[in-house]
Amino acid sequence: MGNKCKLKQFEEYRSFNHTFEKDCTLKGKWKEHFRNNNPIVLELACGKGDYAIGLANLYPNKNFIGIDIKGNRMWRGANTVEEKGILNVAFLRAHIDHITDYFTEGEVDEIWITFPDPQPKKERKRLTSKMFLDRYKPILKSSGTINLKCDSELMYEYTLQMIEENNLALLINKPDVYLEENVSQEMEIKTYYERKWLKEGRVIKYLKFSL
Repeated sequence: MGNKCKLKQFEEYRSFNHTFEKDCTLKGKWKEHFRNNNPIVLELACGKGDYAIGLANLYPNKNFIGIDIKGNRMWRGANTVEEKGILNVAFLRAHIDHITDYFTEGEVDEIWITFPDPQPKKERKRLTSKMFLDRYKPILKSSGTINLKCDSELMYEYTLQMIEENNLALLINKPDVYLEENVSQEMEIKTYYERKWLKEGRVIKYLKFSL
């Protein structure tokens, strides 16, 4: 994709009413943006926002916010939301390690981390490292949960290790999501990367835990 096309998409992304860029003014006020009091769910490193949009269709009584730093990828999801008139999805372009700048204490009900970069050489940058877990904790309700769906054995085993080392509550552990006969609607949602990895025969894993 040429630079002109990327710039055009980025400008269009900025023009939507449901997209925000490093905007701290909505901290503690996200429900005002959605104009309801429904639970708030984040999709971190959302890419094209496939999971946020898929979950929004399943749960119209929840609000979903996709967060990433790459605006040209997010444009695809933001454009889909615009075209289909989906009212319970927003996008925030921001660095995830600054997440406490954008959400207040207990503002978030649930977090989804879908097919993140496993960062094989930079443990600290993994989205389930202690550094990131410590950033999620204040913004997540005490009853809130974190979901990890990935193809990476490294990310899966590392997250299990973090759960054990930090005495977190492991709620669901599925080392092979599609091994089950009845796959849940949540698990049936497939991102661009998941479809790619499935074609390569990779095993999809899922963890759900609380802090």
